Amino acid sequence: MKAEAPAIKGAGSKKRMGAARAKRASLAAPRLSIVIPVYNEHAIMADAVAGLREKLAEWGVTYEIILSENGSRDETLAIANRIAEKHADVRVLHTEEANYGKALRRGIQDARADVVVCDEIDLCDVDFHRRALELLESGEADFVVGSKRLADSDDERPAYRQLATYVFNGLLRVMLGFHGTDTHGLKAFRRETVLATVRECLVDRDLFASELVIRSEHAGLRMREIPVRVIEKRPPSVNLFKRVPNVLKNLVRLFVAIRIRG
Repeated sequence: MKAEAPAIKGAGSKKRMGAARAKRASLAAPRLSIVIPVYNEHAIMADAVAGLREKLAEWGVTYEIILSENGSRDETLAIANRIAEKHADVRVLHTEEANYGKALRRGIQDARADVVVCDEIDLCDVDFHRRALELLESGEADFVVGSKRLADSDDERPAYRQLATYVFNGLLRVMLGFHGTDTHGLKAFRRETVLATVRECLVDRDLFASELVIRSEHAGLRMREIPVRVIEKRPPSVNLFKRVPNVLKNLVRLFVAIRIRG
């Protein structure tokens, strides 16, 4: 009697992952790409993605969620991969370095939809997605920013973080000629309109998002700010005060590049 071949460890998981990838490859380009940089988010990521998918399903829009993991020291990458194995509308990008800007840049460049939303795992604001998509598809705007500083916004972060946003935006106005009220957080734009600007950006980490907004404004894109509600599900994954030296250094780099060299 012929002996049965031994089972290959992990074959079932690889088969499921292959099936999910094949299904993704067969799908038409979605209407919306949602890019979410993730770093050490094992505690909230599964629930956040599940809630986001549920709300998007109720809306009825076609979408992809890109979890752009970067340098996590916990189980974030493993959890993200498990989610992507189960759901063809979720993709995972991995960057070895803990670098928010690099992760966001890569997600934008790898997006499949015409409209890209830059979201945060502790926000996942589908109401912003809906309003931004309407503005972009109607031709009223090229770039939509969810501003925490508008009068109608509801910012429930701690007071010291609200103050930091106010001071930082003041520096952007004085040093870089920024005319808006916010740069960091929720954003949406037509991918092809912004790709050239993404390639021009010089800095990464915390200031990539701000540079992208400011360069888009300087490029003459029609910018539109809309109010948002900010209720964070956990404290920031990177300490605010540890970010200050890198932020100041890159502000000087941007001042030289944008205001002096032009």
